[in-house]
Amino acid sequence: MSNRIITFGLVGIGGIGQHHVNYLCKMEHVKLVAVCDTDKEKADSTAKACGASAYYDAIEMLDHAKIDVVIVAVPHYDHPFIAMEAFKRGIHVMCEKPIAVHVNAAKEMIQAYESAKVHHPDLQFAIMFQERTLPYYAKLKEIMESGSLGKLTRATWIHTKWFRSQAYYDSGGWRATWAGEGGGILTNQCPHTLDMYQWLFGLPELISGHAHIGKYHDIEVEDEVTAYLEHSGGMVGHLIVTTAELPGTNRMEIVGDLGKLILENGKLLHYRYPQSMLAFTRETDQRFAEWDITPEEIFVDADAPNGHHIVTERLIQRLLGQQVDLIAEGPEGLGALTLANGIMLSSFQKRPITVPIDGDAFQAELEERIRTSSYVKKAVQAPASSEDMSASFGTTK
Repeated sequence: MSNRIITFGLVGIGGIGQHHVNYLCKMEHVKLVAVCDTDKEKADSTAKACGASAYYDAIEMLDHAKIDVVIVAVPHYDHPFIAMEAFKRGIHVMCEKPIAVHVNAAKEMIQAYESAKVHHPDLQFAIMFQERTLPYYAKLKEIMESGSLGKLTRATWIHTKWFRSQAYYDSGGWRATWAGEGGGILTNQCPHTLDMYQWLFGLPELISGHAHIGKYHDIEVEDEVTAYLEHSGGMVGHLIVTTAELPGTNRMEIVGDLGKLILENGKLLHYRYPQSMLAFTRETDQRFAEWDITPEEIFVDADAPNGHHIVTERLIQRLLGQQVDLIAEGPEGLGALTLANGIMLSSFQKRPITVPIDGDAFQAELEERIRTSSYVKKAVQAPASSEDMSASFGTTK
């Protein structure tokens, strides 16, 4: 591998920003040379700890720090602006999820990237969908691509392992507000879940969403959501998510014509059908039937390397000239955001929404909620800078 060092800048030193600092300082071929935060004390202390320069304005950092890559780890509304400013300067971007708050901003961001590549053809844009590296999800993707399930008929995902307390929501003035965060569980916790859904099954044609606003927490955004999704091939999908359950559930069922997969509690079970389920339904003269199938437990190396550093490492490898795929190209972030916006737009308007969704309609709904908000945020309790963010990361267990 090349001896070249890839220089990084980081914008945003909150909980997830600090996590990036921690692993970047341990990686080969990497030097974190600049950190930026509007909290000067935080920027100064982080810079001192990792031997970087401190900045308090993102544009100043992009203009003056000699960086190859910027990691964007600021509140969601600012993702597009900082990324687009980096693209203009030929700086590679690793953007935290979600790509943006609404699809219009994401499309503008993607267009800016494509335009910048005219002058910077090697420009890279990655998005931090680290759950694609989780071993069980990676195995699911492998099985799905093999086609061994045949024609898909149903995918049901109950993912309620996103518990967040009121203290969590009170820990940041921007959290769980329309103006500061742009949404609740779909915007903050579930971009990974939504990305995984569209990564495995593609986008649906029709979305029916039911979102409950502040049902279990003192917040003005959604903390419980159920969605029904219809796909072009006939498959239907169900998503059930909340930040209010303890202990939560993470159970995925994928049903096809030739078999079924169930992922739950660190076990992946494969039910292999004796024949085509749909053909049997059409052709049998039995009025009732039951298949007694013993599922095969699929081996998954649960200790395989995974996480944020793997996503960043793949970007580094590409920048060092290796012919590798990124874990997630930046424009792929539009898929998860389409689901999030579509589910909320359906819930706002109390009707099914077709895909591609109407980005203007969702943006108008969002802006109206910002304009009419009467929500008063409680006194903010700032989390410790050394707070371990790993407990907030998704799990397949």
